[in-house]
Amino acid sequence: MSTETEQVRVMVVDDHPMWRDAVARDLAAAGYDVVATAGDGPQAVRRAKAAVPDVLVLDLNLPGLPGAAVCKELVAEQPGLRVLVLSASGEHADVLEAVKSGATGYLLKSASTEELLDAVRRTAAGDPVFTPGLAGLVLGEYRRLAADPAPAAPDEPKAPRLTDRETEVLRLVAKGLSYKQIAERLVISHRTVQNHVQNTLGKLQLHNRVELVRYAIERGLDDA
Repeated sequence: MSTETEQVRVMVVDDHPMWRDAVARDLAAAGYDVVATAGDGPQAVRRAKAAVPDVLVLDLNLPGLPGAAVCKELVAEQPGLRVLVLSASGEHADVLEAVKSGATGYLLKSASTEELLDAVRRTAAGDPVFTPGLAGLVLGEYRRLAADPAPAAPDEPKAPRLTDRETEVLRLVAKGLSYKQIAERLVISHRTVQNHVQNTLGKLQLHNRVELVRYAIERGLDDA
């Protein structure tokens, strides 16, 4: 067990008991602190509010309340929560709905145990994680939204000033680089990259890295 996983509180939500128990068991065996599980939407909301996990591994197809609605409600209440959707569906509409609801990653259930454990680890670190092929879809959707941005309100405050290094990190985040890749590119530590991202999130009043990517793309930073 590594201290990296021991400190991460994870909750697993799926309506199939055998699948849910297997995922929870694999995560616990890898050293994660599995603080709760749930089998339907309303139960997931109640238990997540009580257990306050760092990472929510969430199925979309839930009785009582759809997974996307669960995600939206919990992320609104717990901005630090990271949600990794684990779904049997690779439908583009499902992927985009999950991301718009606040999910930071989307993995198909055909993934191996190793891929799941890696995805949870990266999600906990703040990296967006997508099954290959889906990341491009999500970035494409952000570009489409950015091409038709909502008009700014007349009294909207001016954008906060970012430092040169924060802008540089933001540009690399928008290009889809992981924190590790950004650290190597800029010859700084992984922790420093995380600090720059957290500072930028605070200045821009954004909640997670997915929102940060959209912000950057809206301003054309991914093409810079």
